[in-house]
Amino acid sequence: MSEIKTVNLSEAEPKQIAEKIIEVLEDKLAANVQLLEVSKKTSVTDYFVICSATSSTQVKALSDEVEVKLTECGVSPTRIDGAAGGDWTVLDFNTVILHVFTKTAREFYKLDKLWTDASAKKEGE
Repeated sequence: MSEIKTVNLSEAEPKQIAEKIIEVLEDKLAANVQLLEVSKKTSVTDYFVICSATSSTQVKALSDEVEVKLTECGVSPTRIDGAAGGDWTVLDFNTVILHVFTKTAREFYKLDKLWTDASAKKEGE
């Protein structure tokens, strides 16, 4: 794992915030990270970042790390949901919403498929 560089994102574009979230997730070994641009499909947000974790413990670790690192960069989530359940946590950064799932929960909810019309960008693109 590398050192995540702290940058000021308080006035950043939504895509820059999403890219920082992805950087943190990849550093913490999240699996199957996807970036979906949904701005043309919903007024709720511009991007979804979706990833999988190997366990509820990793769901919490990934969520906590993104919260800490993004807050250090000047962007705090306005809402966090699902932290107590362990299988799915949502961090809402207004223009970017992060969904952290266990593999089983991700397969059950199929959020990726619900947004298939969104422009999907897989990890590494």
